[in-house]
Amino acid sequence: MNNEIKPFTVSVYTENSIGLLNRISAIFQRRHINIESINTSVSEIPGVSRFTILVEVTEEQIKKIIGQIEKQVEVIKAYYHTDEQTIYQESCMIKIKSSVLLENQEVQNLIKDNGARIVTANKEFFVIEKSGRKSEIDQLYRDLSHYGIMQFVRSGRIAITKDEMKITEMLSAFYQ
Repeated sequence: MNNEIKPFTVSVYTENSIGLLNRISAIFQRRHINIESINTSVSEIPGVSRFTILVEVTEEQIKKIIGQIEKQVEVIKAYYHTDEQTIYQESCMIKIKSSVLLENQEVQNLIKDNGARIVTANKEFFVIEKSGRKSEIDQLYRDLSHYGIMQFVRSGRIAITKDEMKITEMLSAFYQ
């Protein structure tokens, strides 16, 4: 088994239950593993929630973690995927003074060249949004930081597997 530390995206399908996020994060905490990002949302299955968690561990560690996660009563199924097995994105929002945008063509070019878009603007500030890979968001942040960033926020990873997830069929049959 490969003991190389690499990023894994964990998909956890669950019932919507109070306290589950705390118990899942405790599984990583007990092993001294940092969660790089976490996102929760509804899934493609009505009544089922999905956690998307990004961690950097070995394959041996992730297999043990999946086993621990699946022991939680409310967890229906947990999977892990490599970056090569998924299509993934992050999003960010950046708030900058309006004067920077109006007085500097270079900032306008950065927004356009990076595939970002302005989501709101007024006389005090404007907010841009960018979706993409972590490296793309990091680069836009670095480029815009020279002009003074008022606020910055980024989402956790969201991911979809390239291969079909059998859980959709399994749960659709179960809930019918």
